Amino acid sequence: MITAKLNFTFSSIIFLSSLFVSSAQSRTEIDIPNVLGYQTLKCDFHMHTVFSDGDVWPTVRVEEAWHDGLDAISITDHIDYLPHSQDIIANHNRSYEIAKPLAEQLGLILIRGAEITRQMPPGHLTALFIKNANLLEREDWWEACVEAREQDAFVFWNHPGRKDQQPIQTLWWEEHTRLMDAGILKGIEIYSNDELSTKSLFWVNEKNLTIFANSDLHEPASMTFNSEEKKRPITLVFATEKTTDAIKNAIVDHRTAAYFNDTIIGDRRFLTPIFLNSIELKSTKIELQNHEVKLLNIHNNSDITFKLKKRQPSAGFSGPDEIILESHRTVSIELTGTSNEVAQMSTLKMYYEVTNMLTKNGKSLPINIDIPNK
Repeated sequence: MITAKLNFTFSSIIFLSSLFVSSAQSRTEIDIPNVLGYQTLKCDFHMHTVFSDGDVWPTVRVEEAWHDGLDAISITDHIDYLPHSQDIIANHNRSYEIAKPLAEQLGLILIRGAEITRQMPPGHLTALFIKNANLLEREDWWEACVEAREQDAFVFWNHPGRKDQQPIQTLWWEEHTRLMDAGILKGIEIYSNDELSTKSLFWVNEKNLTIFANSDLHEPASMTFNSEEKKRPITLVFATEKTTDAIKNAIVDHRTAAYFNDTIIGDRRFLTPIFLNSIELKSTKIELQNHEVKLLNIHNNSDITFKLKKRQPSAGFSGPDEIILESHRTVSIELTGTSNEVAQMSTLKMYYEVTNMLTKNGKSLPINIDIPNK
């Protein structure tokens, strides 16, 4: 039997935080295009509630996620760290059970998860798609991870570079190799809360790990991610449909990208169509001649402000060295003919790199923009 014990002060905090979020009934949609026949789902797989060391009730996490335009979340309360245990006595599945009915009403996918929280090594590990969080409560961290594998969970390493865990340098430990060799560790958080781990991105390639970016929320979301300058980090999942099984299949297949602060990091096969499906050339045929200047109007349909830098000159004409394509805006740029041959070209090609879209090797995404000329 599950029991819950709350003192007056603590229950009041929970009530007020729930009331605050419940008062906002509007949803902000995140406009990032679907690509390659997949749905681009916006997800956050790492957050906490009062059932571990968070400050809010589980339903608040659901309402926040719905309001922020997310498609799927996982509440990943700690198995091993329960600072509110004197106020709340419950099993480790309780936060999921409380949040699930509201998630279903709002059309939000709620994935059962938990965090195995230990000193380094191995540090903090999140297990997604588990069946019973209570069975992960083991004295030995290895036995907890093996139990996660027995439940067919997907395990990723949280914030490997966090200073309280690795204060001097971010290291890959023998314990992580052991976890990988056992088929347990399959992903890594390259961005958590407000910190990018470049070493983690290196391991994504070296170890063939799935990319994650998550909020690691403890306090109300509005206290941390409350401005255009500090947006909630999310994992983009390229899934065949909006279901738990499809999300799991996509994660296992490495079909994810990290989206934070107007930056996306992921596989080039997804980033290129995201950019190309986001922009629209408003101008018709340019019909550019030598020494002429013509205007090209480019509209950005997405929520991402793309930052472009020229990577090589164009043949027969010149364009700006840098272009900023603001989200949901149209920008007008000048193209100048530099040779007589330009008048004969049916297509004008511009060669840029998107500096805030990074491939898994950490380099800016190269893109070509084809402009009808004749």
